[in-house]
Amino acid sequence: MSERVVMVTGASGNLGSAVVDVLMDSSAGIVRVVHDDVGETFEPAADGKAAVFTLGGIDTSDPQACALVVEKVLERFGRIDGLVNTVGGFGMAPVGLNDVAMWDRFMSMNAKTAYCISAAALKPMQDAGYGRIVNIAAAPGIKAGAQQAAYAASKAAVLRLTEALAAENRKHGISANCVLPGTIDTPQNRKAMPDSDRDGWVTPEAIAEVIAFLMSPEGGVVTGGAIPATGKAA
Repeated sequence: MSERVVMVTGASGNLGSAVVDVLMDSSAGIVRVVHDDVGETFEPAADGKAAVFTLGGIDTSDPQACALVVEKVLERFGRIDGLVNTVGGFGMAPVGLNDVAMWDRFMSMNAKTAYCISAAALKPMQDAGYGRIVNIAAAPGIKAGAQQAAYAASKAAVLRLTEALAAENRKHGISANCVLPGTIDTPQNRKAMPDSDRDGWVTPEAIAEVIAFLMSPEGGVVTGGAIPATGKAA
C-alpha cells in the first residue's frame, strides 16, 4: 500500500483518528476530512509516514462539498485508492410524530454522508480500476431493538448502500464493505456508561486494524460484506 492514498471522513473522531494513525505507515497519503472548520493544511511525508492533507469545514451530506473534496484530493495527489467513512451518530427514541426530526437527522448523518462521499470518489477509482470503500454500520441495521427505529434504519441504509456499491463496482476492481463495531471504548462511552462492564468493549485501534486490512490490496477478496468487530473472543 506504499503508494496508496486513502481518504478518511470524520477523521477527528475517535475511530477516524485511529484509522488515520493505523494507515500512516502503509500509505503515501492520508486525506483527513473533518466537519470542524480547521481550514486546509498539508503535512509532507516524513520519517516513513504518509503525507497528510486535512480538509476542514466539510459537510459530507452535501454532494457539492463532496465533489469539491475529491477535486482537491486529485489536485494534490492525483489519485484516490481508498475511502473510509466514519461520520455518524447514535441516539434512541420511541417511534412517534415528535421524533421525525431524529429520523431525518440520522438518515442524513449516517446514510446520506456515506452515499454522497462514496458517489464522489467512485469516478477516479473506476478510472484507475482499483478502489477500497469501507463504511461503518451497526448491528441494529440488521435487527433493530426498542427505541432504535431512526438509528437502525439509517444503518440498514448504509448496509444496503454498501452491498449495491460492491455489486456495481466489482468489475472495476473496487471493493465495498461495512464494519459493524460493538460498543467502542471511548471517553464519551465511558462517561455515558460508567457502570458498564467494559471487558467486551472494542477499542478504536482494533477496529482500525480490521479496516486497514479491508483497505489493502489483499482485502479486495472481501466485498459486499458486513463484518462484525464486536470485541475480543474470550
